[in-house]
Amino acid sequence: MDHKPTPLKGLKTSGKRLWTAVLTDFSLDEHETTLLRQACRVADTCDDLQAVVELRQQRLALARLVVALRVPLCEEEQHPQGAPRLQRGALRGVYSGGAA
Repeated sequence: MDHKPTPLKGLKTSGKRLWTAVLTDFSLDEHETTLLRQACRVADTCDDLQAVVELRQQRLALARLVVALRVPLCEEEQHPQGAPRLQRGALRGVYSGGAA
């Protein structure tokens, strides 16, 4: 392929960077260009979703840290010695009621 294909309209920063980086170093056949276009769209979508994913990851990290600290399950549950009962076992997962 002698000419560089035109980038998709509407690409954002990551998509444009990927487009430029690949086509700077490589000449692509039409089927490869189609794949590159899809990859650029996905790169932009990943950027859009980054904040949501990061929030979910932080919630998981918080839950795991709380489990690791073995904080009391509730104030009423006490050991015979009067000390609060601590959580036992590993975190199985954190679930939310709504979609992100």
